[in-house]
Amino acid sequence: MNNDKHLDTTPLDPKEPELPRSTEHSTTHEIAPEDLPRIYVASLSDYNNGHLHGTWLNATSSPEDLQAAICAMLAKSRQPDAEEFAIHDFDGFGGLQLSEYESLERVSRLAQGIAEYGHAFVAWADLHIDDDSQWDRFEEAYFGYYDSLDDYAEQLADDLGYTKLLSDTIPEYLKPYTRFDTEQFGRDIHDGGDISISDAPHGGIWIFDGRM
Repeated sequence: MNNDKHLDTTPLDPKEPELPRSTEHSTTHEIAPEDLPRIYVASLSDYNNGHLHGTWLNATSSPEDLQAAICAMLAKSRQPDAEEFAIHDFDGFGGLQLSEYESLERVSRLAQGIAEYGHAFVAWADLHIDDDSQWDRFEEAYFGYYDSLDDYAEQLADDLGYTKLLSDTIPEYLKPYTRFDTEQFGRDIHDGGDISISDAPHGGIWIFDGRM
């Protein structure tokens, strides 16, 4: 009977329920209170009559609270017919762009996700900007922040036991001449659709489950 160990190099099955994650890399970055997402809403009636009348609002508020604050702003307008508003500016949403008439529900969901998970949530929302039903799956999809794809592949190879299996299988005298090709491994995982990658603004990458 042949009891030799063999390294399984079969590509990851895209139907696998979950890729191993490293808790070391799964933390998200807190947003300082002064950097929380906010929006500037303006009275369109005032704007169309050459006046600036609006207010900055904490976008993490509920849609109902945002609407109430907007109504209070409109009630203070000098225009008797001030009923309509638009988002004329925003801050703290990373690279995401809000339209003038973005729904308050989407604004609130985006802002609350950023407040809870940091700007990794911005990357996830951007990947699914046309399907906001996916936004609630961030925790399920997020694999973490890594310096590079090679860094993630190295961690994944360790988690899957590939590194140990290679070490246990190769004779000592051959180990200086062998290595696990984490660079190719990472490319194959990405090209195969198992993961999605987004560049972090100050270097490194965020990695998500690409099968969602």
